[in-house]
Parts: sequence; structure tokens; C-alpha cells
Amino acid sequence: MRPRALTLDLDDTLWPVWPAIRRAEEVLHRWLCEHAPATAARHDTQRLRELRHQVEQEHPERRHDLSWLRLHSIERALQAAGDDPALAAPAFELFFDHRQRVELYPDVPEALAWLSARWPILALTNGNADLARIGLDRHVVGTLGAREFGVGKPDPRFFAAACERLGCAPHEVLHIGDDWRLDIEGAAGAGLPSVWVHRPDHPARPADARAQPWACVADLAELVRKLEAAG
Repeated sequence: MRPRALTLDLDDTLWPVWPAIRRAEEVLHRWLCEHAPATAARHDTQRLRELRHQVEQEHPERRHDLSWLRLHSIERALQAAGDDPALAAPAFELFFDHRQRVELYPDVPEALAWLSARWPILALTNGNADLARIGLDRHVVGTLGAREFGVGKPDPRFFAAACERLGCAPHEVLHIGDDWRLDIEGAAGAGLPSVWVHRPDHPARPADARAQPWACVADLAELVRKLEAAG
């Protein structure tokens, strides 16, 4: 395996995403308690999450834009409670800021530095992580997000756009990610070799899995060792 470039998933590959989202939701609710008490009384964190899923179901054309879904679910909650819907913008910004306060997996800093010193890395995400706020943007040449592109993984157009941005053919780009359907099957469908980052607490390989990743690793440190061995 001698790729010319790498594409890299973010959420649940470099950090566990749900702890950050849960903390951000709690911070958001405390803010609503102070600035929009009627909304906070009607919507606890679970109800706000359910409302966000409801907005997604009603607007499938916006499923690629998690920021839009979150912002509009907050706005709907405010309107339903009789609070000022203009509060949705600062409320979302607070949520978004805390959503970026992730805790990296222990193996990530050293491994990411090693990888980025050897290959150009393009971050690929269906979410709304901001690498500049997180402090990892120095390791990548850019980020391709579903929100900006209009579709995300596993759509082959998304991977094709990533390869085009890197100036490489699909077979020259190694994709690294944790989600079997989005990352491994998605990469295979677009002609990219892949590495499945299967951390101990992550879901097992699906029973109907068809893709064949180049490697399966428990963390990025193991990936570094495999790439070193591959020369």
C-alpha cells in the first residue's frame, strides 16, 4: 500500500462524537433555562433531540446539513413555547462551539502528526466538526463536508470530489474511517482502498458486508505500524 494521499473521517475516528454532542446539548438547555425559560420548560435535552430528528424526517433534502437541522429545531422549539425565535441563532452558536470541544482518542495526536508529515490528508465528514476550532487543521490540506457539497458519504460523488481535490485517481487515495457503511462500503463503491478503524467499543462488521478494506485496525497507532511495514 503506497497511496499518494489520504482521506480521513473525523467523528468516531479521531474522537468519540456523542459525549461532545451530549455535553453541548446540556449547555444549550442551561442557556435556554436562562434566556428562554418557557422553551426550556417544554423541552428537556431528550425532547430537543427528538425535535431535531423530527425536523430531519420532514426535510430529507437537508439531511446532509446537520447545522441547518439543529438550528431549525431550536427555532421550532422557541416558536412553540412562545419565545423569540431570533434566539435560535445565538443558541445554536453556543451549541456549535461546545460540539467542537471533543476529546481525542489517545492514539490520535502522534499518529495524525506522523500521517500528515508523509501524505496530504483531506478530511471528509458528514457532520459539522470544525477542525480549526478543534485545533487539528494544521494536519490537513482541507475539509470536504456534506453540508457544503450537497451529499456526503457513502455517495460515490463525494469520494470522487475528494480525489479530484487531491489531484489523484481513486486507487491512489487511501480512505480511513470507522463507519462500515459510510466509510468502507462508500470508499469501495468509489474505487478507493480503505482502512477500517474498528475501536473496541464500536459496532461489529455487518453480516452482509461485502467490501474488503486494505486493513482493519484497532486505532491509528496500529495503522501507522502497518503503513511503516508496507514501506
